[in-house]
Amino acid sequence: MKIVEGLKYSKDHEWVKVEGNLATIGITDFAQHSLGDIVYIELPEIGDTIGKDETFGVVESVKAASDVYLPVSGTIVKINEALVDEPELVNVDAFENWMVCVEMDNLTELDELMDAAAYETICNE
Repeated sequence: MKIVEGLKYSKDHEWVKVEGNLATIGITDFAQHSLGDIVYIELPEIGDTIGKDETFGVVESVKAASDVYLPVSGTIVKINEALVDEPELVNVDAFENWMVCVEMDNLTELDELMDAAAYETICNE
């Protein structure tokens, strides 16, 4: 299982890469591995404003469909269009194939997320 240093992680298995007030978000390697072969990804619209811990999309695999939650509140400024046509890219590399980029409303929400070491502990439980 791959965990990338320098990212933030949610208890719901999303990762967050922070650059200023922008957060690039995707699901973790643990999540994609648990789901199995991903066959469909539903993403929000650019301009959507979504609250912290609210659903921003759906990932469907051969096993199950799972909601994906936004770890920080904000406005969607970019979506990864490639995943609409090729959702299986998340299985190839969950960290390269981000889902959304969000302009964050409240940077203090990042303090509630885990670093790589803390996230690894949760995955190993």
